[in-house]
Amino acid sequence: MPEEKYMLRAIELAKKGRGWTNPNPQVGAVIVKDGKVIGEGWHHICGQLHAERDALRKVKEDPKGATMYVTLEPCCHHGKQPPCTEALMEAGIEEVVVGSRDPNPKVAGGGVKALREAGIRVETDFMREECDALNDVFFHFITTKTPYVTMKYAMTADGHIATQTGRSKWISGSLSREEVHRMRHGHMAIMAGINTVLLDDPTLNCRTKVRGYGDEEVLVEGKDPLRIILDDHLQIPMDSQLVKTAKKQPLLVVTLPQPWERNREEEECLKEKERSLLKAGVEVLHLQKDESTGCVDLVALMDYLGANSIDSILLEGGGGVNASALKSCIVSEVDVFVAPKVFGGGKSPVAELGVEDPSQAPRFTVKECRPVGDDILIRYRVKGGRSCSQES
Repeated sequence: MPEEKYMLRAIELAKKGRGWTNPNPQVGAVIVKDGKVIGEGWHHICGQLHAERDALRKVKEDPKGATMYVTLEPCCHHGKQPPCTEALMEAGIEEVVVGSRDPNPKVAGGGVKALREAGIRVETDFMREECDALNDVFFHFITTKTPYVTMKYAMTADGHIATQTGRSKWISGSLSREEVHRMRHGHMAIMAGINTVLLDDPTLNCRTKVRGYGDEEVLVEGKDPLRIILDDHLQIPMDSQLVKTAKKQPLLVVTLPQPWERNREEEECLKEKERSLLKAGVEVLHLQKDESTGCVDLVALMDYLGANSIDSILLEGGGGVNASALKSCIVSEVDVFVAPKVFGGGKSPVAELGVEDPSQAPRFTVKECRPVGDDILIRYRVKGGRSCSQES
């Protein structure tokens, strides 16, 4: 019978790849023979060895007749790496215990089938719920071809993200802010609105070291994600931190088609602004207006990003951007840091959604709830997978 301790170890190994494997999944593998671990591995970085091959190259003795515990169904197709099923067959692995099923159409049961046809015993769905939790992003991206969007904000106990004067530094504590950088590391892109740029002049990078995931306290530098700014009228200042660092860290400014009904002078000014942004290394994307939200079409933006292999976005917007994202049905998860403070008034994390009855509200289920210093982090999964899901 399979033992949970080996799959738990595989799960911990898989977490070491968080933020590095995108848009590939996080996967861990443990090889057991005669009751002892003889090899273990994980998917380190997209394009490098998959977990199964990484574990096999580290074996301490002949793996023939051994059992492999792997958090995700082994691949059976040629991509950047050859099929893992072939490696298992060649190594003489006798049994494979699989956690998650791979929804990738190129695999989707094909890996398990290939192994069984080769005479290898396969047990599926072992600790599936725990293994599935590793790859919410990958499962969403591979099935929808659009990014998994996590809306993140910090608020007071009475539900405000800023005071009435607009001040928000700092609502959450230092440990929560450190956790945000881990989140940034774990996503391929950060998205914010132009008001955030004009008010805070952020860099939106991963400024802190990221603690190793799993049982090791290794410190690694977090990778800087793509920065996406929703800027309908191309207001982003040329001297902003974002623009000044665009050649070091990618910056995408999403705006409405230019020009609108303007005079020639204004048109030339906007054209020159765009030329200057391009020269500074900024990518400018023009999208049509979504009349239902009043801003650029976020659904079209998700299609564009998905087509460019961006599998995940951390949304760090204000109330207006958050409302637009929810109305556009692009949100899959909401992460809220609740600080032990009360403002008694101020700005809401989400602007008007037009909800007149509780039954019309977007619905969530609790994914995780834990303390982070003096704050509480609540992670919600959007019920039904998208933010327009409603309870009838």
